[in-house]
Amino acid sequence: MKCPRCQNEDTRVYDSRPTEDGRVIRRRRLCERCNFRFTTYERWEEPPLVVIKKDGRRERFDRNKLLNGLLKAVEKRPVPLEALESIVRDVESQIADRPGREMTTREIGEIVIERLKQLDTVAYVRFASVYRQFTDATDFVHEIERLMREHRRKPAAVKRRR
Repeated sequence: MKCPRCQNEDTRVYDSRPTEDGRVIRRRRLCERCNFRFTTYERWEEPPLVVIKKDGRRERFDRNKLLNGLLKAVEKRPVPLEALESIVRDVESQIADRPGREMTTREIGEIVIERLKQLDTVAYVRFASVYRQFTDATDFVHEIERLMREHRRKPAAVKRRR
């Protein structure tokens, strides 16, 4: 494994541990030349997860693309990265459990939207505005009104937990 700082190929592993239910190995590495410490992840090779786009095209699921979209939605919000990683893992898991390991972008968007709604309503509205392709301010108003109606319908015990 090359060092990301100096490109030296002489690095060593000084810590390894399983993560994500043992499906991934996290390795801490040390460059023997510049002493830079970095992390790598080792995953077993599986058939690819596939996303079916709105126009019918199929492409590989890209966890970083989803995570970047979530990071934009939660920008300047008090949402921990671990919560976003959990959403991405959930989506990956649901795709992997499907026959053919395929899922539509619409289904992925709905999973993400439901999780964000529980996590942070501002991030939810931001993500929904892109996913549902809001065209003007009235789309935002309608979505916020819908959120407020849902909030009023929740039992009092659920509201108090927040």
